[in-house]
Amino acid sequence: MRRRFVMVVVAALVLAASYGNPAGDQALGQGGDQVSGQITGQINDQISGQISGQTNSQTSGRISDRTSGQVTGPINNPTSGQPVGQDAPEYGPSKGTLVIVGGGSLEGTGIYEKFIQLAGGPDASFVVVPTAGGNKNPDGTIRAYREEQVVAGWLKRGVKNVKMLHTHDPKVADTEEFAKILRTANAVWFDGGRQWNIVDSYMNTLTYKEFHKVLERGGVIGGSSAGATIQGDYLVRGAVAGAQIMMTPEKEHEHGFAFLRKSAIDQHINTRNRWDDLTDVIRKMPTLLGIGLSEGTAIIVSGDTFDVIGKWKVAIHDNTRLYQPWEKPYYVLSAGDVYNMKTRKIVKFGTGAAPARGGGRGGF
Repeated sequence: MRRRFVMVVVAALVLAASYGNPAGDQALGQGGDQVSGQITGQINDQISGQISGQTNSQTSGRISDRTSGQVTGPINNPTSGQPVGQDAPEYGPSKGTLVIVGGGSLEGTGIYEKFIQLAGGPDASFVVVPTAGGNKNPDGTIRAYREEQVVAGWLKRGVKNVKMLHTHDPKVADTEEFAKILRTANAVWFDGGRQWNIVDSYMNTLTYKEFHKVLERGGVIGGSSAGATIQGDYLVRGAVAGAQIMMTPEKEHEHGFAFLRKSAIDQHINTRNRWDDLTDVIRKMPTLLGIGLSEGTAIIVSGDTFDVIGKWKVAIHDNTRLYQPWEKPYYVLSAGDVYNMKTRKIVKFGTGAAPARGGGRGGF
């Protein structure tokens, strides 16, 4: 401001000194042009900077339509596919969906129907993995599966393109010929049984990588009972000696396929009285989120949130929450509830009620 004032005073002096003098007129013209040019340049620079700054702040992270001037949407990171400035999910897949089911009968729950819908409808490409049912018979011989039996239930549900995928041999699972069926799959379903069988057949093979790529393409992966637990990060009940052992001593059976990262998933919690069984697991591994699923009940995972659907309850073992001495160390979700795993809060209750402060429903 002071600089502008000095320039104006100089211009006035030049005007006074040259008044009525032709030479002064010439000086006036030159001096006036210089002063005017400097002032104009400064003003233009400031205006240009202000406009540029406003434009940049308004369009940062967004694309504007040059014709209409309307914002057309966020700019996506070409690597992660996430909007710029938005972190990738910590728990669920960046793309695709998980359907994680607590076992038992699913008829009348809408879970199968939801899975088929997420796959793209009955005309989509489905792959069913029965491997949890066992790789060997009691006498030690290799167990064989008949595809027509494995896919029969899906055909009755109206699915038109469904194939079985199974091997007991991880060397076979690591071949192109075996894994290629997953390259065109929209949906993969893991049947129940013992989850360590799935680990023995597919962990760290080409097939394992292709399972994850189904999600990367925006597909859906689902499973019930053992097919639920395999989707977690830590593999509960992974001991060969028996399903009653929550934390296996076998290093090769400690980890699931981590479609749902930083989680430990249990099932059949209502019918087998397993409500408390994840408590010791989460106490020893406090960074995990424990998820216990009732039979006929599922969580539908998208990114860091999931919806509860089905018949009964889901127990959340959350070590970050403060529990009162009279409370169980978990809280319970019901059908229709929406839960954010990253914030550890209930986003919405199925009843339509607003969440209480802290996002929890209280002990069970």
